[in-house]
Amino acid sequence: MSSTPLALALADLALRPAFGSRRNPGRIFDRMVVETGEAPGDRQFVDDFRSLLGWWAKAEHLTPVGWQAAQGHVRRHLANRARVRRLIAEHPEIEREPIERPVFVVGLPRTATTVTHAVLSVSDEHRSPLLWELLAPELELPPRQRRRAITAGRRMVRGTDLFAPRFRDIHAMAAEGPEECTFALPHALMPFSQARIPEYREWHCARDFTADYRYLKQVYQVLQYGRPRRRWMLKSPMHLENLDALRTVFPDATLVWCHRDPVTVVASFCSLIEHGMAVSTRPVDLTGIGATWLGLLSRAMTRGLAARAAIPAQQLVDAPYAWLGSEPATGAPKLFAAVGAR
Repeated sequence: MSSTPLALALADLALRPAFGSRRNPGRIFDRMVVETGEAPGDRQFVDDFRSLLGWWAKAEHLTPVGWQAAQGHVRRHLANRARVRRLIAEHPEIEREPIERPVFVVGLPRTATTVTHAVLSVSDEHRSPLLWELLAPELELPPRQRRRAITAGRRMVRGTDLFAPRFRDIHAMAAEGPEECTFALPHALMPFSQARIPEYREWHCARDFTADYRYLKQVYQVLQYGRPRRRWMLKSPMHLENLDALRTVFPDATLVWCHRDPVTVVASFCSLIEHGMAVSTRPVDLTGIGATWLGLLSRAMTRGLAARAAIPAQQLVDAPYAWLGSEPATGAPKLFAAVGAR
């Protein structure tokens, strides 16, 4: 693995004075709740993130940048939840917005889910959430506020590119490009890509995710409200472990399940995780990454295959890697036809 980028080393040095705050994550969290607000009846959501921050604070080999990233992750979810609930309280009709026949691209990571999602997003009849929208879901914004929100998304992407230059070669991101549901789902697997958090893993694997998908639907209802209605094209490899919850909330969804040799998939994804985790954890435990993600991805596939048996054939599309990975000229028309789109 390459040496630490200079920008990352300097950031760690600058943030070191505040690193001691992880000894008292409860105080940090209380401050976040005051800053972001808490909607009535949302105690469980808040308490779950209090637990996450506490567990994250104890992660082995966490760096100052890693601790800052953990706080940013939790603060963003608290702020977005409070905003979404406030908007629904002000505009109750938001929850009557129909999210009809959405398409969810699923499958193990590194199976061409990103390119499949991007290709489906090209059609003018389709709608995909953009990264800047997922980072701060809102109603239609005035031009100045919209530019400010897009700039914040670009800043996040630039930070990732600066601290982990090789990450963009494996999984490029763009503030104004289509992005995956992981940024909106409260408790996806994202924290495991930044630190080893055994308590969170045990909690995560015992969780019922139906409430998370109800909230995900609210996010897309907010992004649809007052705008032209188009068919949603959504994506995340992390849906694979929770297809039952997804289909409970989106019963008319079409699932595009991407396939590729799992040995290639796990190796490629662990490489991606290595470059991402090097930003927040040092030294990086390569053996630990392999063991952690082999376990998490195996569990996700086992749960996905079990849920697959109940999915009606007309709502399931199997997309081989070759469709877009090596034969896009013939694969793209097959993909559009399979989901019933032009």
